[in-house]
Parts: sequence; structure tokens; C-alpha cells
Amino acid sequence: MLPIVNHPDYVAQIGDDHRFPINKFGALFQLLQQDKIIRTDNLFIPEPVSHADLLKVHKAEYIEKIDNLSLSKEEERKLGFPMVPSVKRRSYMATGGTVLAARLALQYQLACNTAGGSHHAFAGAGNGYCVFNDVAVAAHSLLAQKLVRRILIYDLDVHQGDGTAEIFKNHPQVYTCSIHAKKNYPAKKQQSNQDIELEEHLQDEAYLAIVEDSLQKLSKQSFDFVFYVAGVDVHEDDKLGALRITTNGIIKREQMVLSHFYQRKIPVCGVLGGGYNKSFEHLVYLHSILHRTCHHLIHHGT
Repeated sequence: MLPIVNHPDYVAQIGDDHRFPINKFGALFQLLQQDKIIRTDNLFIPEPVSHADLLKVHKAEYIEKIDNLSLSKEEERKLGFPMVPSVKRRSYMATGGTVLAARLALQYQLACNTAGGSHHAFAGAGNGYCVFNDVAVAAHSLLAQKLVRRILIYDLDVHQGDGTAEIFKNHPQVYTCSIHAKKNYPAKKQQSNQDIELEEHLQDEAYLAIVEDSLQKLSKQSFDFVFYVAGVDVHEDDKLGALRITTNGIIKREQMVLSHFYQRKIPVCGVLGGGYNKSFEHLVYLHSILHRTCHHLIHHGT
């Protein structure tokens, strides 16, 4: 079984004309249901993340600002979302979703959230449509309960996972690897354990060779858990991307990454990451490739 975590609150009320395509989360759930990737027996509903888990990563005063919807205008501008009750609810629920998906990955070897990958959130600030750093919270939660010893956060979003890098700098049990566009948001990069910067207009063959090479090098280290941020904003038709990766390139990437860890029996928790495709329908399909690939591995082994 491939456990998939979803909640209706993943869709916040920010207006259909907002730059961030928030409705993709509901549409992804419908597509995965329609294609029988999600069924009643493998759908898991998360609880909102606990304050105890949030406090392992985020500063108390920042959490309080989110709880009270009291971000300043400048903080709201950097976040990119209006600070309304449904955005708060979504942030709590999507983070709880990644915590749950991580637990399920330990049990089933593969598990996916239908949201998550909010890697621009720092300990004390939200940025770039990211309120809480769900992967960092879930990683700290696993470590606090001594469920894992060493975690890899493998981030293939087109933007650097700057918040994640900063949160885990000097943390011996978490290794951050970010493969991202060199000239893209954020303007000020942080230092991951490994940063691989990509030139603009990079195409499938060169991109996949870089991903493959990074996987081979990472396999020389010892990890007993992986968070995979499967951003699809590397796609050639992405509004915020500037790379030239085709749909087939993303399919090959997911097969390569997920089978690499699956064959080594290392549990993987998959989260969405970014995607801002010009076609909403195609964006939803691109995000579904993560879940489709995991589903195929579970049922066919390759």
C-alpha cells in the first residue's frame, strides 16, 4: 500500500486570481482519486501539527504571530499570502500532513503528502509562500522520538531550500542537498550541506545526469530516512522556473530518485514542493507524477 495524506484544508481561501495556484491541492486529490492512486484504504487524514512539534523548529514569537494573524505588512509581503484564518489552518494542516506522512513512510517504506515542501520558511519568518517548514518540523519530530538516526533532505525544487539549509546548518543528523537554479529566488542563498546550482535553460539529458551523479555520491553516505521535495517548477512551461525540463524529464527524474532509495530499502516521505505551470491542468498532472511513481514502485517493485 502507498499511504497518501490529504486534507480539504490544504486549499486556503486566498482568491482564484492569486499568483499562487492554491486550488492545485484540491485538483490533485481529485485526479489521484479518479486514477485510483488514492482509494479509501490508503487515504490518511492528518491532524493539525502540534505546538510542541512546531517549537522544535520555529520561534515561539513567530508561531504566536501566525496564531494571532498579526504579521506586519512587510512580513505578509515576504510570505506572499494574506494572513487570513484559512491560510493559518492550511499551514497547520499541511505541516501535520508531512509529520504523518513521515511516520507512515517508516511503516510502509514510501508515503506521500499531497502538499508540503515549504522550504523557504525560516525559524522566525515565513517567505515565498511558506509559513511553516513542514519537512524541518517532521524531521525534528522523528529525531526527537529517536525513530531515525540520520536524515537526508533531498530537494529538487527549482528554488534553493534556503530555510531548510539555515535551520539544519551544523546539525549532524540531518544532511541537506539542494539542486536548484543558480539565478532564481531566493536572491540570497543559504549554505546547504550540498548545493548544486544549475544554469538557465538546462535540458533533460544534462539535468538527469546531474541528479544521477548526486544520487551516486549520496549513496556513499549512510541515511536511514529521506524527505524528497519533488518540486515540478523545473518544467519548461513553469512561470517561475527558467529551466527547460520536459514532462518526460520529470517522469524520468521521479523514477530515478524514488527507485534509488526504494531499492536500498531507505524510507522516503515525498512532498510536493513548487509548481507554477502556465497550464493549471498540466501542473496538477506534473505534481501527480510523484504519487504515480511511488504507486508503481509499491505494486511493481521497479
